[in-house]
Amino acid sequence: MQGLLPPALVGALAVAAAALGPGALAQERGRPERIAGKPNLNGLWQAASTAYWNLEAHSAERLEEFWQLGSLAAIPAGESVVVEGEIPYRPEALAKRDENRAGWPEADPEAKCYMPGIPRATYMPYPFEIVQGEGDTILFAYTYANANRPVFVNLDDHEIAPVDLWMGRSNGRWDGDTLVIEVNSNIDQTWLDRAGNHHSAAMVVTERYTLINENAMQYEATIDDPETFMQPWTIRMPLYRQIEENARLLELNCVEFSEELLYGELTTKQPEPPAGAP
Repeated sequence: MQGLLPPALVGALAVAAAALGPGALAQERGRPERIAGKPNLNGLWQAASTAYWNLEAHSAERLEEFWQLGSLAAIPAGESVVVEGEIPYRPEALAKRDENRAGWPEADPEAKCYMPGIPRATYMPYPFEIVQGEGDTILFAYTYANANRPVFVNLDDHEIAPVDLWMGRSNGRWDGDTLVIEVNSNIDQTWLDRAGNHHSAAMVVTERYTLINENAMQYEATIDDPETFMQPWTIRMPLYRQIEENARLLELNCVEFSEELLYGELTTKQPEPPAGAP
């Protein structure tokens, strides 16, 4: 069973909260209406859609490879979260999508416990936490693979990272009451969902987080990647705050679950030799 976050990440969250401004943790518990004049996004958030399976509309489907699990392994039906309805792939990139899909689940970076990247981390079937204070950095921490990312808000160091990163480089600003984050420097090895939808290292994601009420927000992400898509396109979905009294971010340290997939026979336990054998 997975437990709480490892001490190193708990410590990092505590340090980040302190750096974000005095009283950040108290503000999170009390959830004041605004922080430094901006909406309070502190808390645990989670999507309730099936976008993690497929961003586009999809029917319920049986997973033939896992027939022994019956309906437990079925893909749930879902509406498209793509504002335009369909992802505008270039022909060669669509062929790559189909190749990815045929190779699922082994080909999926999620199966290998790789960090999910943005926007995928937002709508995976696990909660994530936003730690916001009065400073110039907002921290996002995710259940899956212990991924996290700082968002640099209104700073002079709105930069492109020197190397591509699994979670990209996040530069933020406030547009009225909407938190806008531009994510660049995205490594091309992440997928957008379990259906093989993908991108190149040229992808730039522009996210928009807008509170609807205290416990719900609208999430939008515009994907601009001219090497993969004919034009920029946008996904949109609500996110919901976890309101349980004991709500907290739990650990999904999935590396141990992926070792055999990644390393095959190197991780297979060899049988013990019989007693007396040379």
